[in-house]
Amino acid sequence: MWPLAHGIGSRSDLPVPLWMAQYGGASALLISFVVLVAFWRLPRFEDPDAGRPLPDPLQRAIDAPLTRALLRLLGLAMGAAIVLVAVLGPPNPGTNPAPTWLYVWFWVGLVPASLLLGPVWRALNPLRTLTMAISRVAGDRDAELARPLPAGLGYWPAVAGLLAFVWLELVYQNAALPVTVAWFLLAYGAVNLFAGALYGPAWHDRGDAFEVYSTLVGHLAPVGRRHDGRLVLRNPLRGLSSIEDAPGLVAFVCALLGSTAFDGLTRTQLWTRLTLTGGPLANALIGTAGLLAMVVLVYSVYVAAVRASGRYLPRAQRQQRDWLEARFVPSLLPIAVGYTVAHYFSLLLFQGQAGYILASDPFAHGWNLFGTADWQIGYTVISTATIALVQVAAIVTGHVLGVVVAHDRAVGTFPEKAKTDAQYPLLVVMVTYTTIGIALLVGA
Repeated sequence: MWPLAHGIGSRSDLPVPLWMAQYGGASALLISFVVLVAFWRLPRFEDPDAGRPLPDPLQRAIDAPLTRALLRLLGLAMGAAIVLVAVLGPPNPGTNPAPTWLYVWFWVGLVPASLLLGPVWRALNPLRTLTMAISRVAGDRDAELARPLPAGLGYWPAVAGLLAFVWLELVYQNAALPVTVAWFLLAYGAVNLFAGALYGPAWHDRGDAFEVYSTLVGHLAPVGRRHDGRLVLRNPLRGLSSIEDAPGLVAFVCALLGSTAFDGLTRTQLWTRLTLTGGPLANALIGTAGLLAMVVLVYSVYVAAVRASGRYLPRAQRQQRDWLEARFVPSLLPIAVGYTVAHYFSLLLFQGQAGYILASDPFAHGWNLFGTADWQIGYTVISTATIALVQVAAIVTGHVLGVVVAHDRAVGTFPEKAKTDAQYPLLVVMVTYTTIGIALLVGA
């Protein structure tokens, strides 16, 4: 059953020509921008505490110690299950569910789960739970003796962890082997537990790539938490205003975008020709260079656009480059989510079925625990044309929401006379991202 390409749709699967999809996506962005400039004069998403409070009984149930404990136990069980199956299960990824659980259920499923429930991995994260347990065993119940995180560290460890994982998924030839999954999980867990032992649970807020990813995406959830701890129902875009700036934040978001762009690049005919005659080592080197190049390209283009917009700030503020980059980087999160949905929708839909089919006999002992051992993946549940439409719609929707967020931030940042002109550099970047993104997905 493994591996399955991240995207199935091709140019011929889209009911309209590729150029029409690109023009349509670009037009949607431009029309949205014109409407925003005409009718959206003041910032509306600056207050992260706005929203309708959830009923008290629901708040108490969510925050109950028993609920938290059950979620931690569930996270521990999930972590233990995937490691045990990866280590003790069959070595073939076609019969071992661990690769599907990691690359599809966890990595891809983390996005819809966080969009719906907020920073769900923070509550489930078994590494955070083990870090808390280590602190308690050491007699430091509240982690008061833990070292403070080094100044300037920020999200950079999470950037490193993210790049390590996407390299494994997109570049390493044997990524689907259960033994690879086992070694990655054990190594990743050991590094984060060691850091957690030094810095306490606060390490996972900045250093654990998966928790950082879930938390950032969770800011787009319809349910959020105010500074006083109250849960509220809110406009999902309003939650982006509560993202805390720290070094490496821009790099992390750009790494998300760059890695998905690289995923699309690897499915083009150009990339196929480039790697067709190379050996495993040569292809790994080419893949590594390509991945890093795409991340650097996305980062550089974004930074250049923001700095071009910075020329419209008052002279006294023009040197605040890092602040301006961090202020507008939340506008890239809807785009990153859109790209993720576009790239991994078919993978979740089809290969995701293997997760519960193989779960009936995870150790290849002839079991049928859930009655699914004889099932087959249903590839006809959705047409390739529909997949292509979902992909294009996800990219366009993500960019339109990105334009909305960027405009809202711009009207609250730039002087009155420059509020429109200052947005042109980012608008050009988003239109370019849209057309290239559609081409990589549908025209590959």
